[in-house]
Amino acid sequence: MASLFEQGSMGTVKIENRMIRSATWEGMCEQNGRPTQKLIEYYRILTKGGIGLIISGYTYVRPEGKQNPGKMGIYTDQFSQDFKKLTQAVHDLNGKIAIQLVHAGGQTDSKTAGRKPVAPSAIKAGTFREVPQELSVLEIEAITDAFAQGARRAKEWGFDAVQIHGAHGYLVNQFLSPFTNQRTDAYGGSLENRSRFLFDIYEKIRVQVGKDYPVFIKLNVDDYVENGFSKDEAIQVAKRLSDSGIDAIEASSGSAASGKMGPAREKIKSPDEEAYNLGLALEVKKQVSCPVISVGGFRSFKIARNAIEKEGIDFIALSRPLIREPDLPNKWAKNKTKDAQCVSCNKCFKPGLFKGGIYCVKDKKKKK
Repeated sequence: MASLFEQGSMGTVKIENRMIRSATWEGMCEQNGRPTQKLIEYYRILTKGGIGLIISGYTYVRPEGKQNPGKMGIYTDQFSQDFKKLTQAVHDLNGKIAIQLVHAGGQTDSKTAGRKPVAPSAIKAGTFREVPQELSVLEIEAITDAFAQGARRAKEWGFDAVQIHGAHGYLVNQFLSPFTNQRTDAYGGSLENRSRFLFDIYEKIRVQVGKDYPVFIKLNVDDYVENGFSKDEAIQVAKRLSDSGIDAIEASSGSAASGKMGPAREKIKSPDEEAYNLGLALEVKKQVSCPVISVGGFRSFKIARNAIEKEGIDFIALSRPLIREPDLPNKWAKNKTKDAQCVSCNKCFKPGLFKGGIYCVKDKKKKK
């Protein structure tokens, strides 16, 4: 078994330890999605904190795929210099950074998207704020092309890898789920058809970036909604992705429609509440040959270490703990703390909506 502080690799990217910063919306970009100096400095802090790989906040590949304010966009070549400054800032500190590519689909609204939201089917499902417009086949092809062009830009601009967001109720997940995908054409019905959108994206990305550039996916292994994307189906898709050459799978679950089983669960107070996706990740690992990342609820050094050293998962991913303690990996490496200070209240995301960027609200109050 590997150790938490042992070097690892996903495809051709080498990572200094087995800890990854899972994609986290920061709310620190301009209205049009352009990265800011504030975001660049935030990534510098994360890199200095000892994380092996940063995965960026979810980055929209087309303007109508935007969900939240301050969200990063990679839909135009005009942001080239800004993105190059961002990746260079991480690389100057010997860090690694991947970018997560997303389209929100029906999980946005007309005001934010600039048009009526789009989705596989014209149904109001889960937490959709509006009834979306059903995508035509030509529109589907345009979106899959946009993912590929986003990956092309990412490679040109210095990102070490790209990650497809196939989880948490966003467009790729919407196509995979029979709950949100009620189409009767080649993109709906059977699992093969429902996964066609994802594989179109993956294949087009490979055409743009080549076979040696690392491509990851964040995949829901269970939607935890009635008639949603199930574990059995997810494992089949994961196996096919692995066979097709995907370089890593981050196993997640849930969406905003999953209640207490959502992707960012609250009130994690004991070890048995931690690592809530680890079991799903280990089931995926049994069926694939690529590295598997477990995300969700890692709060203590013991649970993080055991996931790697005893359970045999390849990497662990952290999000909310790094908002409060961006230097948590260094603290663990130097044995300066056993438990993360994060209390899983989820209040860190509210400043991203109204104050230009996420931060730990509790920590800020404590320092006043």
